[in-house]
Amino acid sequence: MSSATDIRPDESVPPETPEAPPSPGPSRGRRRIFGRWPLRLAVLFIVVLWSIPTIGLLISSFRTRTFIESEGWWTAFLNPLELGQWTLNNYEVALTRQGFGNAFFNSLAVTVPSTVIPITVAAFAAYAFTWMRFKGRNLLFVAVVALIVIPLHMALIPVLRLYTQGAELWGITLFPQMELVGTFPAIWLAHTGFGLPLAIYLLRNYIGSLPSTVIESAKVDGASDFQVFTRLVIPLSVPALAAFATLQFLWVWNDLLVALVFLGGTQDVRVLTVALAGLAGQFGQMRHVLPAAAFITMMLPMVVFFSLQRYFVRGLTAGAVKG
Repeated sequence: MSSATDIRPDESVPPETPEAPPSPGPSRGRRRIFGRWPLRLAVLFIVVLWSIPTIGLLISSFRTRTFIESEGWWTAFLNPLELGQWTLNNYEVALTRQGFGNAFFNSLAVTVPSTVIPITVAAFAAYAFTWMRFKGRNLLFVAVVALIVIPLHMALIPVLRLYTQGAELWGITLFPQMELVGTFPAIWLAHTGFGLPLAIYLLRNYIGSLPSTVIESAKVDGASDFQVFTRLVIPLSVPALAAFATLQFLWVWNDLLVALVFLGGTQDVRVLTVALAGLAGQFGQMRHVLPAAAFITMMLPMVVFFSLQRYFVRGLTAGAVKG
């Protein structure tokens, strides 16, 4: 007698087949597809809207004076094959006769050191504020961050007096009296001082978000603070360094006020922004050269920004939220 639960040898229990996940209905898939189109259209609209001035400036820079003064730049699309409206003379005049070639190299001589110096100093300071223990660390960091709110215009006259008259306290010379105005070191120091508070704040937030176990393990293995900084912190902080380098480079390159105050407008030391302002103020005689001159000032910042844009957002947002 076999029980009711016995199974014969020739009988087998079919394996249980897993239930297939429910397929999304047509309405759900349609909502997912069409839900992205408003965002894409909005982004496309913003991109086109922001690109229109640049496209217009580029087209005008290659047109002759007659067409610039008589027609709008958009009329070039009506008859683009008309060779009489295109010329390279505007760039030739801007680079050779108006001194924009020399001004371009002056801008490089101002911008590169004014970007490298604050990044270097701020990186050392940010590491000290984050991973080194000393008295008054938090109070000193608050004082540095508070300098961000000081307007640039309020510091111009004190810095000028510091350059021309020096500074003494109780008979001790804090800053020697030197004729720095009109020289490149003057504007290097000015841009370094104006850019350091923000640089220290950004880099300190990023370096503080690095894993502490890595740094503590390196110190346990006998690494000094300088070795930890150069071999661990700097390679891991490339996004933050690139983000601030982009900000500082664009700000210094497009600066007019600080360059005009500390360098002046002489032919040998003037930068592109000063040269462009002088070209625009010549009673409109060189109005047809302005688009080409303006596009010359835009080319290098655009290359720098698009080269470092992948680090830009990562560097600004990293360290904002922990966990």
